[in-house]
Amino acid sequence: MSTIRCDIVSAEEEIFHGNAQMIIATGEAGELGIAPRHAPLITRLKPGQVRVQLEGGEEQFFYVSGGILEVQPSVVTVLADTAIRAKDLDESAARKAKDEAERALANRTDAMEVAQAQAQLAQALAQLQALERLRRALKH
Repeated sequence: MSTIRCDIVSAEEEIFHGNAQMIIATGEAGELGIAPRHAPLITRLKPGQVRVQLEGGEEQFFYVSGGILEVQPSVVTVLADTAIRAKDLDESAARKAKDEAERALANRTDAMEVAQAQAQLAQALAQLQALERLRRALKH
């Protein structure tokens, strides 16, 4: 089976570099599945999970805080402010951030704080979802 190179890069470092059979991510218009020979594409990513299916069927899971996904003929690049391997996510920190964001939304003060709390809540929920999907994948 053919593969395509995949690079996942955060603002600080390269998180993943390797060959993949499929890359699955959530773009602005919905979930994307990128396979070898996919048409060139650039899209913004929503905060959430990126799954990389490797040769042999193994999957690796990553959390991105949003960013850009670019598909070229021989490489898929994910550029994100924050990219973390799902196994390295801190569940207690994500739950704490979720609780703080929910409290800020309940105590609505000004529009700027509400928008910031909504963004923080979306990122915390995306991290928790990535952890849950990783747990389910490990059970199978």
